[in-house]
Amino acid sequence: MSTGTRVLELLGLLQNRRHWPSHELARRLGVSQRTLRRDIDSLQELGYPITTSRGTGGGYQLSPGASLPPLVLSEDEAAAIVMGLQEITSGPSPTSADAALSAMAKIVQMLPVRIRRRIDSLRAVAVPRNPEARVDITDVASLTTLALACRDTETVEFAYRTRTGHTAARTVHPRHIVRVENRLYLIAWDLDRADWRTFRADRIGDVSRTGTTFAPRPLPADDPVEYVRARIRAMPARYSVRATVGAPAARVREEIAHYGTVEPIDDTSCRVEIATDSLDWATFCIGALEAPVVVHGPPEAIAYMRAWGRRLTAGTQEPP
Repeated sequence: MSTGTRVLELLGLLQNRRHWPSHELARRLGVSQRTLRRDIDSLQELGYPITTSRGTGGGYQLSPGASLPPLVLSEDEAAAIVMGLQEITSGPSPTSADAALSAMAKIVQMLPVRIRRRIDSLRAVAVPRNPEARVDITDVASLTTLALACRDTETVEFAYRTRTGHTAARTVHPRHIVRVENRLYLIAWDLDRADWRTFRADRIGDVSRTGTTFAPRPLPADDPVEYVRARIRAMPARYSVRATVGAPAARVREEIAHYGTVEPIDDTSCRVEIATDSLDWATFCIGALEAPVVVHGPPEAIAYMRAWGRRLTAGTQEPP
């Protein structure tokens, strides 16, 4: 490995973890302690704010700086990059969103306060091209703080607004941020409740890192996304929309996916139940099936779908 390649790998390792013991960092790079110190000196000469701790447990970490390293970005460029990553994070692809969130967390921690404030002001006028397919990110600073705390296994405190509008202080061990449909969720061990909890990221505010690290527990499920979906399904919904669909259960189940439950009646029909807080969403799911449907309830759903049907029929009638 050439010196330039090794130094770039060293920088990447420092950005991916809050603190590296010197012996572990040297082992990862396959170099001696002397070579590692020389590479650290090279990065420091370039302006990267790397701090060194000596003695037992000593090592290196990349610290927040008063300005970006001479890599070299202007304030306009830094703001544009973070806003672009925010767009990707809120986009329809979960894989790209995870990578963008990680990159955004790394960049934002290095930005001066004035640029962070500028990004927050720009956020108010950023309009996504496809609002239905994007995540609503209301607080870039809180989101990136959570992402960094997940990375560093550091306890965080924040204010959380519940479904009823009540706000309460929470202290958690954050483990994972996942995107489910058009929202971001934090999976965390709640210290006050001694149990796993999921938190909607758009309801989290005033996030602060405590400086206290924790030994991570195994996640409550192998697939974090499916775990969040299961927790959402387990929550009491405002409406339980029930319908009979004149199509095979296998086909309907594939189209509805995880939004509802499907039970076969016979080879050509099935029962569908969608638990939801939004009659808009249930109406869309059932209307998109392209099969004969009989909606059984609740009465609010029947009335709502009739109103949809009248509006759509009126809007597609031939003019006199």
